Amino acid sequence: MLKDEFGSQILAILFAAPEPVTLEQLEQVYPDVPPDELVDRVGRVMESFNAIQGAVEIRSVARGYRLTTRPEHHEIVRSYLKTRPSARLSLAALETLAVIAYKQPITLPEIMEIRGIKGTSTIRTLLEKKLIQTKGRKKVVGRPILYGTTKEFLVHFGLNDLSELPTLTELEELLGQDVLAKGDEAKA
Repeated sequence: MLKDEFGSQILAILFAAPEPVTLEQLEQVYPDVPPDELVDRVGRVMESFNAIQGAVEIRSVARGYRLTTRPEHHEIVRSYLKTRPSARLSLAALETLAVIAYKQPITLPEIMEIRGIKGTSTIRTLLEKKLIQTKGRKKVVGRPILYGTTKEFLVHFGLNDLSELPTLTELEELLGQDVLAKGDEAKA
């Protein structure tokens, strides 16, 4: 599949693309190929490429396809580039981002209620890194701003969509804590 013209073209597109390539974009490039067939063909290219390639892989990210380095090579690539991760986040920023990801759309007062501390500078940091965005205003007194995650959030964390986030039960198992109880305490 990789040696045929379609496979070569898909690899060239993914190599040149600065963002994940969506199915809609591919449909514009290949208007004569039905969407189901396009998904199947791209899937076969992805499967063939990932089976033979040890350094990079095609991943389904942010509802698109992206050519990325394999996770096991990230540290050596960073070392080579002599850079730090582009969006290194503090613990407070990660906590705030997790609250937003699971409860979106959510207001700053609601975030502060769950976390138990103020976090306006954290919100500013997450907005600057384009991991969150404003989603409008809540229709209550004061009309506070609603926040939600962005496509960049999905790309940064290698998620196709928010359904790939672990459930609260899975998080409890990973952390060995009762996440649900802490959330309920914050509401009480």
